[in-house]
Amino acid sequence: MRLLEAPKAHEVLELNWSLVADFLTRFIREELAWRGYTKALVAVSGGVDSATTLALAVRALGPENVHALFLPHRDSSPLSREHAHLVARTFGVALEEVDITPMVEGYAALTPDLTPHRKGNVMARARMIVLFDKAEAYKALPLGTGNKTERLFGYFTWHGDDTPPVNPLGDLYKTQVWRLAEYLGVPEAVVRKPPTADLIPGQTDEADLGVRYLRADVILEHYLKGYPDAYILSLGYTEEELKRVKERVNRTHWKRALPTVALLSSTAIGEFYLRPLDFRL
Repeated sequence: MRLLEAPKAHEVLELNWSLVADFLTRFIREELAWRGYTKALVAVSGGVDSATTLALAVRALGPENVHALFLPHRDSSPLSREHAHLVARTFGVALEEVDITPMVEGYAALTPDLTPHRKGNVMARARMIVLFDKAEAYKALPLGTGNKTERLFGYFTWHGDDTPPVNPLGDLYKTQVWRLAEYLGVPEAVVRKPPTADLIPGQTDEADLGVRYLRADVILEHYLKGYPDAYILSLGYTEEELKRVKERVNRTHWKRALPTVALLSSTAIGEFYLRPLDFRL
């Protein structure tokens, strides 16, 4: 198991996966219900996070109430399409494919200085345009697929892949998503492949981040709980790994917050204007 490869640590990331699956199943049902929805929509990329989200949605709502979208670009890996279809078949959900190439390349043609990084962000946001439009067509609520590690590192496109209003995996580290995916029966080929956003050919998450998820997640758990640097280093992590983790968390905090509004009144939304329901959000 992946987690057992990590150095010994006081804080462990292993959970009761049966209990976690049951809790997240109920979470999806309840979050959709109070918003007035009975159907969910998941953008399936061929990766483990979206596959796990789809599995949970099917558990919660039944395959007949879950829609899946595959949103490729011409630069997307053929393996992404293969795995997206594999995941949809595994959980009995029909998969609709919408090619975002014309949307992205139409803008790229007007923007000669578009860098690969900026183009990747355009692709992520184009996918959200399609996702939310299809959600309206199906009267379904979009589910987010981002995990806790990505969110803490700011490793997502702002107003892109972290946009959906309900996210079952947002408090699970990447290594925990792998374990939950195994429990839920996500195909092994999807669980075991190197994680990638598939926005730039040849890109992988861990190459971008400069640290393996396996090691980053344990550092994150200790750092967030206030353990001193010396203790974290004593567990077998390097100063460079610790520095990378802390810097990414601290300089991307703004990406995890709602828009900053200048307060001019005693009825500012989200500050003073709160209904009882708002306190559960």
